[in-house]
Amino acid sequence: MPLLSPSTMSTTSTCLQLEESQKTPTTFHQYLFSESLSDYSNESRFESEPPSPRSEESRQRVLLLKGAREQYALVDDHAIPSVLHEGEILVKVLTIGLNPVDWKGPAFNFGIPSLPWINGRDLAGLVLQVPKGSSRLRVGDVVLVPSTDYRDIRKAAFQEYAIATDFNAARIPSSTSIHASASVGVAFVAAALALGVSFGLDFSLITQVPGPNLPNIIKKLDRNDIPADIHEECFASLLDSEKPQRGDWVAIWGASTTTGLITLQLAKLAGLRVICVADAARHGGKLVKSGADLLVDRHDPDRAVEIIRGVTEGKLRYAIDIVGRETAIQLEKALNPDGHAHLLGLSGLPKEKTPGVQYHTVPIKLFHTAPTVGEAMVCWLEDLLQSTNLTLPEIVHAEGGLEGINAALETLRSGSVSGKRIVVDLGSASR
Repeated sequence: MPLLSPSTMSTTSTCLQLEESQKTPTTFHQYLFSESLSDYSNESRFESEPPSPRSEESRQRVLLLKGAREQYALVDDHAIPSVLHEGEILVKVLTIGLNPVDWKGPAFNFGIPSLPWINGRDLAGLVLQVPKGSSRLRVGDVVLVPSTDYRDIRKAAFQEYAIATDFNAARIPSSTSIHASASVGVAFVAAALALGVSFGLDFSLITQVPGPNLPNIIKKLDRNDIPADIHEECFASLLDSEKPQRGDWVAIWGASTTTGLITLQLAKLAGLRVICVADAARHGGKLVKSGADLLVDRHDPDRAVEIIRGVTEGKLRYAIDIVGRETAIQLEKALNPDGHAHLLGLSGLPKEKTPGVQYHTVPIKLFHTAPTVGEAMVCWLEDLLQSTNLTLPEIVHAEGGLEGINAALETLRSGSVSGKRIVVDLGSASR
């Protein structure tokens, strides 16, 4: 029996969300399978064991990184990853979303645990196997998976089949593009953790699409279950007076990036006022439509700082940099160093610390090491995708499947698709 039969028919399935209080069910993308040798349907599905693959279909194609500063190499005969732990699912990869780290890692030799290695952080795909017992996922669901657990090669996106944990997979509503969904996973995780954990923003107070109160969830976790290097960020509870309140300003440097765009929208939903620093000519229209309260052009950094300080009257307390250490240094200058300012850097922080400023990084490992946190986040993402409150990034389709990823990464590296996300299709089942 093949892992995915050649005759695949798309359909939708109405599935109830976890919250019993939700009255209107959400409709998600789902696939039915039909073939002379097998008949997978909504009524007949495997939940404990995957289909037994025919010998010629027990292998897959992958992109392997064989050396630092090299291009990825296509390998046609690589083992399909196996489910090894409770709560894991097997996914047939339909679409891959490319991230800057996909080219920066090999180019600068970081984020590569060993060689050869498989990379790729964002994917959307078809669920082929779900855990035994209860799970909100079903075989045939189409899900997006942010692969934040990059040290587990089974979970990488640059392959035809991948493993994920069920609490890290978000079902894609039938009203939402699979391609756009494949581009947003890691960006959403970073944005939600930055605002909800590092800054302590309570998403449950949002009226349109309430989210989780992540600080309260974290309080119930066993510290021993969380990696030690993120303890301080997760458990150093901010006083209520330190947490953002409705009407407070937050500045985002690099707002045109996908992470910036999602951060902007989550902050607006929570009632914050948002300053977006970006290339105003290229990306201003998109950012204003997405809710930016103030748009500041990035080309004159010193002037940008002056504008931010002027508009906020020197009282800015919250800032997020998505670009790098140099822009984080600039953004730091816009903060009010009164002992209650917070600067978060996704790609670096100033080496010299300023008294009165608290520095933060995104505790990304929390998403895949704490099931209650991960599931709360992906369930909220499902709700956001179903609603009209989250605008996804503009996407660019790259041709060639796995073979085309090297060329697509060169395009990404060139900066010619700034503010957009490149996605790659791996099969005809994607739509």
